[in-house]
Amino acid sequence: MPSAEDAFRFLGPAHLTVLALTASVPVVLAALAVKAKSARLLRAIAVSLAVMLLASEVAHWIHGAATVSLREFLANYLPLHVCGAAIFLTAAALLVRNQTAYETAYFWGLAGTLQAVLTPNLKAGFPSFEFFRYFVAHGGIVTAVLFATWAMKMRPRQRSILRTIIATHLFAGAIAVVNLLLDSNYMFLCAPPDAPTFFFFLPWPWYVLFLDGVGVVLIVLLYLPFPAADFFRRRGQMRGRTVEADGQQA
Repeated sequence: MPSAEDAFRFLGPAHLTVLALTASVPVVLAALAVKAKSARLLRAIAVSLAVMLLASEVAHWIHGAATVSLREFLANYLPLHVCGAAIFLTAAALLVRNQTAYETAYFWGLAGTLQAVLTPNLKAGFPSFEFFRYFVAHGGIVTAVLFATWAMKMRPRQRSILRTIIATHLFAGAIAVVNLLLDSNYMFLCAPPDAPTFFFFLPWPWYVLFLDGVGVVLIVLLYLPFPAADFFRRRGQMRGRTVEADGQQA
């Protein structure tokens, strides 16, 4: 257990720095890639982000294998939280432009992982290994998903809403079985996280149902900017054609 001096401080200087980086880094990377108009630079950034995410997960495994028992490792270090699975989905989207992986990572990353950055389930503070590993992984997912959207021009399709909702529930059902077998708490299906967060204010199992509903709403909301952008783009094109036609008639 970390001492009081070493414990994570919610909205402390280190956390605020991470939040600022999570908000600014994807903007900077996407702007660089778009402005450069270089396929090589775009690919280099995508590969670098994917390698960073995968390396953070491997480091997590190595650290766990070196510090805890096999039973605890199986119960706590497998990539069976949404964020753990999202690392591999995000990497697949970045490396091979897998559309299905991107869509799931987009919704999981911004509906789930972003909340983990805002309200971390973290005990150890800066500059511990776990602090860096946690925020490289979680902040990296958000950064990579936004980079894929803004710079790589990937976007979710309408049918991905229902598919992601179904996939999330199937994944949660499978994890519930794993939790029974391993006496684990992946996806926090059995108990709230140790570190208090704003989203677990209800007792079990009501917080599970509450978060399920919130997740569905967030998935729908996260899709809406894309049809809205399409609508305003078409409206602008129609106005442009109307002005051009009026000019020709004059």
